[in-house]
Amino acid sequence: MDVDIISEEENPMLHRTDIRFETTHEEATPSRLSVRDSLAAKLDKDSEEVVVHELDTKFGMRKTVGYAKVYDSAADALDVEQDHMLERNKIGGEEADAEEA
Repeated sequence: MDVDIISEEENPMLHRTDIRFETTHEEATPSRLSVRDSLAAKLDKDSEEVVVHELDTKFGMRKTVGYAKVYDSAADALDVEQDHMLERNKIGGEEADAEEA
């Protein structure tokens, strides 16, 4: 799967970079986690620091356009992001379960 960065916008107040990207794929729309891992590899970041918010594939097309937030650290992502987005991106699940126990 190819991932191309369309635009990047720095957001220093929240310790992140907002990214619009486009991915080309052969099969069905890729999963959120596979896109997150590919985007993290391209940006040389840990996958815990990347939160994919949006994936949009037009019917019958092999291109998906998306929006992601790339944080400076996984702790910044845990501080800023809403719980449901962390859950969808499988971020911080182990630590959150340990704190509740």
